[in-house]
Amino acid sequence: MIIFVKNYRTKVMKRIELLAPAKDYLSATVAVDAGADAIYMGGARFGARQGATNSLEEVERVVAYAHRFGVRVYATLNTLLWEEELADAESDARALLAAGVDALIVQDMAFQRMGLACELHASTQVQIRTPEMAAFLGRAGFRRVILERALSLEQIRAICAATEAEVECFVHGAICVGYSGRCYLSRSLSSRSGNRGACSQPCRQRWNLTDGRGKVYLADKHLLSVRDLNLSQRLGELLDAGVTSFKIEGRLKDVGYIRNVVSYYRRVLDRELAARPQLVRASFGASIPDFVPNPSKSFTRGESTWFFDGLKAGVASFDTPKAVGERLGEVVQATSRGYRVQSKAPLVAGDGICLITPEGLIGTNINAVEGDWVRPNHPVRVAPGTPLYRNYDHQFHKQLAASRMRRTLAVEAQLVASEACVRLTLTAEQGVSVVVEHCQPFDVAQNPMRNEEAIRRQLMRSGDTIFRMEQIEVEGAAWFLPASLVADLRREGLQRLEQALLQEHPKGRPAAEEVGLPYLSTTVTAEESVTNTKAAAFYRDHGVERIVEPLELAPTTFGACVMRSAYCLRREIGQCLKQNPRIKGELYLESGPHRYRLEFDCKRCEMSLIDATK
Repeated sequence: MIIFVKNYRTKVMKRIELLAPAKDYLSATVAVDAGADAIYMGGARFGARQGATNSLEEVERVVAYAHRFGVRVYATLNTLLWEEELADAESDARALLAAGVDALIVQDMAFQRMGLACELHASTQVQIRTPEMAAFLGRAGFRRVILERALSLEQIRAICAATEAEVECFVHGAICVGYSGRCYLSRSLSSRSGNRGACSQPCRQRWNLTDGRGKVYLADKHLLSVRDLNLSQRLGELLDAGVTSFKIEGRLKDVGYIRNVVSYYRRVLDRELAARPQLVRASFGASIPDFVPNPSKSFTRGESTWFFDGLKAGVASFDTPKAVGERLGEVVQATSRGYRVQSKAPLVAGDGICLITPEGLIGTNINAVEGDWVRPNHPVRVAPGTPLYRNYDHQFHKQLAASRMRRTLAVEAQLVASEACVRLTLTAEQGVSVVVEHCQPFDVAQNPMRNEEAIRRQLMRSGDTIFRMEQIEVEGAAWFLPASLVADLRREGLQRLEQALLQEHPKGRPAAEEVGLPYLSTTVTAEESVTNTKAAAFYRDHGVERIVEPLELAPTTFGACVMRSAYCLRREIGQCLKQNPRIKGELYLESGPHRYRLEFDCKRCEMSLIDATK
């Protein structure tokens, strides 16, 4: 009764991917429905977000949901591995691959010595900042390299030109102020390490900037907290530079954030792809939002393009590491009962507002609105002219929560009837077809035109499936087909088509590792943290002669560089050493008993934090 047919499109084009985060099965399905071409998620262990782990069964469910649309699933195994964890890490990797994930995102080079024969992506934790590093990794067996966020468009363009590996670039979300994979600040303060998926985010806490001898230049400010990334208006430039995958950060974010941000970037990226016919979207299906996506209404510490246009000031968020939201106006008058405000958008009960004052951030919810007066939960006296922000739009989030957004695949149907048989061919937009056939004697239709209309009506009903019928051809309407039979054929065909899409999802392709390829240096430094024998074997196979004891395993970080960054606090406060600063001498960051000396490499425009806590 069932004949399976493969009918892939033969034209080869560069496939461009919108990559979304997924904390769990629910957020994964929301990301897929919102239009993601791929998702990345953690398994049970060894992912760089300990708060976003999933059982193997959950991963299998995500794979089954995503692969129907050609959406790829990447598993994050991007922590450093201890020697005693190698066997478990390999076991987990093989189990995830057996569950159907398309690639593994890794930091530790040990995975290259496990004989996995799968597609590997070099995590941003590998700190890929130069064309030389990207070229090496591409030739060393990585199908894709994921770039450090602190890169300019010019640097990204040079990296894309230097490697045959696919290039993945962050375009939205939170930014690590230090170079990814080279930050040991959390590790220096506690046993929680960012390279082990347990960062305590000390960059978001309050610090004092001092001279180390008691003089305080800036007190109780979030001096290392930076704004979030938003490159939504620069996607065309990244496409032209050669970027393949556009990554949204946020594996710990809620489903509202995922639905809103992914929908927004889907719309923007599709517009850019339409202007570049040599590029094609990497997955299939249509996602039509039933709301107007707006990333400024989801969690954001304020928008920034970071260093996309070169190193510059104005990227920090000293007042708060929390979501401030969109600026609406200012407070005109404040009383003990509420605020009279001047706002460019109406406020409603349930909205969350923020006021930034010289004493810090004030956040509260609105209980009631009466004209231009708002009655907050906890009114505090503020001066007229205080900026007003909305960090929770109650009406917008009601729309998000009520959204029934679905993703559907276009299907072409061809029904051919004869005196003794009827055959229905269904072809999904991927080019995969199934044929359902039923044979029995059929009577001559009394009204062939009406019979054809009835057949078409039945075939158009895709019901609560992932399919939508877009084109229907009917031949042989001279033979009467009962509506129940056509409905049965349609249901059976769509079920089989869904199964076929899962079976025919293309597997990830491993990249060959070039034998004898030299590493960039004959020495691997302590900051590169080689923490096991398999990783050491990888580097030695590529000509490394000396591997320094890893900082990750050091008993103390005192005297060591625990963060290196393109972010410069001097630049941010207008005290760049290149421009005759007023503040001379050494600078320190201090918080409680913890102290870090700041070093400034003006030639490279880099700032480093040296652990000076005794």
